[in-house]
Order: sequence, then C-alpha cells, then structure tokens
Amino acid sequence: MKIGKIIAVLGILAMTAALVYGFTIGDFGADGALILANPWGIVSLVDLYTGFVLFSMWIYFRESNLLIAILWIIAMMVLGFFTGAVYVLYAFLTSKNDWLTFFLGSRKAKLV
Repeated sequence: MKIGKIIAVLGILAMTAALVYGFTIGDFGADGALILANPWGIVSLVDLYTGFVLFSMWIYFRESNLLIAILWIIAMMVLGFFTGAVYVLYAFLTSKNDWLTFFLGSRKAKLV
C-alpha cells in the first residue's frame, strides 16, 4: 500500500503543477477551441471522459453516502484525475492497510 500512496501523492503533485500551469499560462477558451477543431483532440476528450466515468463508477460503488459520492463525481468531471489521485489517496488512508476496504469501501461489510 505504501507504493500506492506514493504514486497517488505523485499524481496529486503532477496534476497540481499541470493545472496551475494550464490556468496561469493557457487560454481555456482558445485552447479548448483548438482541441475541438482537431479530430485527435476529440478522440482524446472522449477517451479522457470515458476514464472519468469508469473511475466515477468505482467512487459511486465505494461511497455509502450518495451526496458525498455525487460531490466526488462532480469534482472528477471538473478537475479530472487530480480528483482521482486525491480520491485514491483518501481510499488508501481510510482503508487501514486492507485491500478489500480500499477497493470496496463501505460495501465491504455487505459483500464479505
């Protein structure tokens, strides 16, 4: 689990740097228009949001509180895998070094 936590922290740091760079140097409207004008830009966005949806399914499954799950999923759709990395770190830290708790969250007691 230690390696997973380290990877999650590295993901948070990398995504933080990328988001800060994008928001301070980039022009969201102009750059977004360029991405949408490029067929491979569209492919990349479809790929990215497919990953967001699949990862969000895991969040929804793990969480016992629907409102909390919805808030995590909204954050996932807005901030991307920055949120994914934070959620993975949160899951590691709250799992008490138990892989079943990490993967199943609140559903562990119902399934095991």
